[in-house]
Amino acid sequence: MNVISAFLAGLLFGVGLILAGMVNPAKVTGFLDVAGVWDPSLAFVMAGAIFVGYFGYRYAGGLSCSLLGEAMHLPGKRPLDARLLAGSAVFGIGWGLGGLCPGPALVALTTAQPKIFVFAAAMLAGMLAYEGLRGLLGSARLAESAQK
Repeated sequence: MNVISAFLAGLLFGVGLILAGMVNPAKVTGFLDVAGVWDPSLAFVMAGAIFVGYFGYRYAGGLSCSLLGEAMHLPGKRPLDARLLAGSAVFGIGWGLGGLCPGPALVALTTAQPKIFVFAAAMLAGMLAYEGLRGLLGSARLAESAQK
């Protein structure tokens, strides 16, 4: 049942991204081009998502388990730190340059456009590089603490 629910939620999310135009890099860059011909339509999509998400999190925060009986794992509040700010900056730069973020990029793969495959490959390379660097830095910290 959980696999079916996950599939249906993902399908609904993907269809929503398509209907909202978020899989079209030109629409996204038009939204980000505030100095040129600005397309504000994505602001309405974001406002709608924030509205639905706000009430969804408020409702889910009062539950001990999901509607399917699974344990709830909602994120807690954390302070802003350099890692979060750097990640946000890298995400924003990639979004601005490519016109896509990870979810819409995966949905846009269904269009079979070569530039989408290049974007997805670069995104995957970035994720692998992050994991590799995190592993190296984690190993260096462990070795450093073992010497103390």
